[in-house]
Amino acid sequence: MAEDLNIVSGSKADQYDALFPQIKALLDGEHDLIANLANVAAALKEQFDFFWIGFYLVKDEQLVLGPFQGPVACTRIRYNKGVCGTAWAQEKSLIVPNVDEFPGHIACNSLSKSEIVIPLYKNKQIIGVLDVDSSKLDDFDHIDEVKLTQILSLI
Repeated sequence: MAEDLNIVSGSKADQYDALFPQIKALLDGEHDLIANLANVAAALKEQFDFFWIGFYLVKDEQLVLGPFQGPVACTRIRYNKGVCGTAWAQEKSLIVPNVDEFPGHIACNSLSKSEIVIPLYKNKQIIGVLDVDSSKLDDFDHIDEVKLTQILSLI
């Protein structure tokens, strides 16, 4: 596949549905995790223009910054700290409508207003998380959770 995306408009679900096969084709045949994470982050950023999107990978009992798109970010997050560390500890996706109301939120950037974090699994073990931040309050919902989880299943 050429490394160009067909950016579509329409409902959020329609946008994810149009992007899914493009990401699948982009990842097809590539086995390098970092390359695939980088392309997934770039494709999602290009389609949705998220404020920040990226991956944190489990290394030495903490989450370490991986491929991302957006402003500079926190480099390391401890287990059960912030939204990312909590999603890792609870082994579930978290949707935070207002990050200022999340106990222990780690403010990597004051412009971030809402967030969704989805665990990334390999062989039933969490190897990292996808972290998506918006500059708008209450910007994420169940559609994002379902569709982003489907995209992560491609990795």
